[in-house]
Amino acid sequence: MLLLWRDGGLTENAEQSFDLTDRGLMLGDGVFDTALVVNGRIHRSSYHQSRLLAALRALSIPVAPERIAQAYDTLAEAAASRKISRASLRLTITRGPGPRGLGWPATPQPSFIATLAPLAGTVAFTPLTLQVSIIRRNETSPASRIKALSALDAVMAHHEAIMAGCDEALQLDTTGNVACAATGNLFLIVNGRIVTPATTQAILPGTIRDLLLGGVSRHGHAIAESIVPWADVEKAEAVFMTNSLRLLAPVSRIGDRVFASATHEIILSLQDFLRGDIEQECGAPVTTSGCGL
Repeated sequence: MLLLWRDGGLTENAEQSFDLTDRGLMLGDGVFDTALVVNGRIHRSSYHQSRLLAALRALSIPVAPERIAQAYDTLAEAAASRKISRASLRLTITRGPGPRGLGWPATPQPSFIATLAPLAGTVAFTPLTLQVSIIRRNETSPASRIKALSALDAVMAHHEAIMAGCDEALQLDTTGNVACAATGNLFLIVNGRIVTPATTQAILPGTIRDLLLGGVSRHGHAIAESIVPWADVEKAEAVFMTNSLRLLAPVSRIGDRVFASATHEIILSLQDFLRGDIEQECGAPVTTSGCGL
């Protein structure tokens, strides 16, 4: 089942009319955001909305914050009323229709679509294998730091990883330092210290990344942002990836390098930290088997 919100109304009909001159379709000119809904509540809703608004400002796409809040609230309420215990909520915003060519329309009329889809309980905290991609992330591109619709590099890197028998791609930046996974932020544990690539390394600052950076030091863990050279991967004790839906996924293998990440005490502690945060904010626990509803 897929619920779709458009112009304030809900529908289960995914076949909607769409302007074929829309710049999102023609040029990938727009942004999106994906959030976890648990128990009819959006985890880290304020951060998701603030990050989306910042991306829209960066691209000069005019959308009122109230409209974004309305879409979030309507779909979260729909999840609760339909007793969908766990769901993925995606907002997609384009610059809207425009003339042929790259030039912006004089008066943008953004297109705004939001969807809600049930999420399998096996997604959260499940270990992953990574393949180092030949496709580099461009730290000079504004699109590397927002959830841009033009995600072709990530699409191709992910496909490359799947063809190599892995779950996800690890991408480096153009200087050869570690950037991120195709769909999430990367963290390494080196000598008992947690490190993640800085925002200068062509990464999108994710919601779970922000939560960990702001909260885990209070639980006795040292954590920091920095440039992460490939040599740090070679000497890491454990590796994990974060995003809004997978939450914190231990990395069991990168190429031929094997990690005992799933049983590492720091990672187990961080997973418990996230479970507690979600239960406190959303009123229901998240496990690998589903939500406690």
